[in-house]
Amino acid sequence: MKKEVLLLTGAGQIGLAITRRVGSGKKIIVGDKKPENAQAAAKLLNEAGFDAVPFATDLASRESIRAIIAEAQKYGEIKMLVNAAGVSPSQAPVEAILKVDLYGTAVLLKEVGDVIAPSGAGVTISSQSGHRMPQLTSQEDRQLACTPPGELLKLELLQPENIKDTLHAYQLAKRCNEKRVMAEAVKWGVRGARINSISPGIIVTPLALDEFNGPRGDFYKNMFAKCPAGRPGTADEVANVAELLLSDKGAFITGADFLVDGGATASYFYGPLQPDKN
Repeated sequence: MKKEVLLLTGAGQIGLAITRRVGSGKKIIVGDKKPENAQAAAKLLNEAGFDAVPFATDLASRESIRAIIAEAQKYGEIKMLVNAAGVSPSQAPVEAILKVDLYGTAVLLKEVGDVIAPSGAGVTISSQSGHRMPQLTSQEDRQLACTPPGELLKLELLQPENIKDTLHAYQLAKRCNEKRVMAEAVKWGVRGARINSISPGIIVTPLALDEFNGPRGDFYKNMFAKCPAGRPGTADEVANVAELLLSDKGAFITGADFLVDGGATASYFYGPLQPDKN
C-alpha cells in the first residue's frame, strides 16, 4: 500500500521533534550518516506509533542522496522533506562543513525538488550564524543561490585561502542555505510545492553541547545569557515553527527563512552582544 512519504535527513533531536509533529500516517525514511543513529531514531519513532525505516545517508555524496530518494519512492510520493543534517564548527574541518552543510544541502534541495509531490513542503535547518557574518555582494549571494550544486565548491569565495576558520565556513554554508532556499522555492513552486528554512540559535542538543564544551563554549554561553530570551531554546520550539511551515496553515509561505534564536541576533547587532561591547 502506497503512503505519503516524509524524508528525514539528520536523525538528531531537532529533526525528530519536527517529524513527531508532522509524521503521523506517513511513511518516514530516516537518513543519517551513522547507520546506528538512523536505526535508533527509527526505533524510537516506531515505538511511538509511527511508521519509520532507517537508511544510511551521507549528505556529502550526491549518489547517497539519490539513493535515499529512490528508497523513499518505493513507498510512495515524497510529500515532505525535513533536512536537519549538518556538522558544527567544533565537530569538523572547513572542508567537511562546506561539503555537508553547503554542498550537501544544495544537492538535497535540488534532487528532492525534482520529485516532490504537488502540495508538498520542505524545511531545512540553517542557523543564526548565516545572519551574523558581514553582508556579501549581490553577485556573491546570487552565486550561492543559483550556481549548479556540482560547481558550488569551485566558487572563489569558498576557496580555502578566503575562509578564515571553521566558524567562517559554517557562516558561509548557512548563508548559502538561506539563499538556496529562495532560489529553489521558485523551482519547487512549478510543482506546486513549498520550501523554507529555519535558522535556530542556541538549541540544547548534543551538537550544541559539543559547542558549549568546545573552544567557543564561553562565547555561546554568553550569547544565550545576554539574548532577550535569556536562555537557550529547545528542539520542540523549533518544531513549533516547522509544523506551521509544513502544514496547510503555511500555504502562503515559501522561499523564506525564520530566525528562531531568542533574539540573540538582534542583541548581536543592537544590544549587549554587540562585538564592540564585549
